[in-house]
Amino acid sequence: MKILVFGASGATGYNLVSQALEKGNHVRAFVRDPSKLKVENKNLSIFQGDVSNCQQVEDAVKDQEVVISALGASTPLKRNFILIKGIENIVAAMTKFHVERIVYQSFLGVKENRKELGFLLDHIIPILLKGSIQDHEVKENIITSSNLQWTIVRCPTLTNGPLTGKYIDGERIQSASILPSLSRADVADFMLKELQEKKYLKKKPRVMKR
Repeated sequence: MKILVFGASGATGYNLVSQALEKGNHVRAFVRDPSKLKVENKNLSIFQGDVSNCQQVEDAVKDQEVVISALGASTPLKRNFILIKGIENIVAAMTKFHVERIVYQSFLGVKENRKELGFLLDHIIPILLKGSIQDHEVKENIITSSNLQWTIVRCPTLTNGPLTGKYIDGERIQSASILPSLSRADVADFMLKELQEKKYLKKKPRVMKR
């Protein structure tokens, strides 16, 4: 499979790229700074670009089969309109070149249905991460308003732990923890599986530690 990964130089992006290559896929990693992605593989191609640049995004999307977005703000306390523009460019490019499948990494703290996740995620986290959450909500809407075959993956607090495979997923699952967490490696594992299985096609699953 030809997989285009946006946000490939980030912590989750690194796991996505590494695991996708281990599974024998051809990966195109979209990065602003290639030196930040410490991966070498014959099936890996590095695409240097800026997601706010429409032409660069189009050039990256062309000839790919599926897209994964792990784009994240370097400062989650503030809004990042460049990333919103980036998602607009990605959706437009995918539509133009008939690349239908996208899996987008979002956050449990978005407003939709978060009341059932407890006081901390419903009241405290939205104050602390207001800008980042607002951005995710806008980007989710851009994707879900398209005709793409999308999956929005709503992740908890992310850690740098190992790949365990010990996680649960579902649209309305809850956690016994007041602040659910999951390793980035496990998030990447789930996102890559969802590319293949399409269990949550045009749905918004949560994923968290079992």
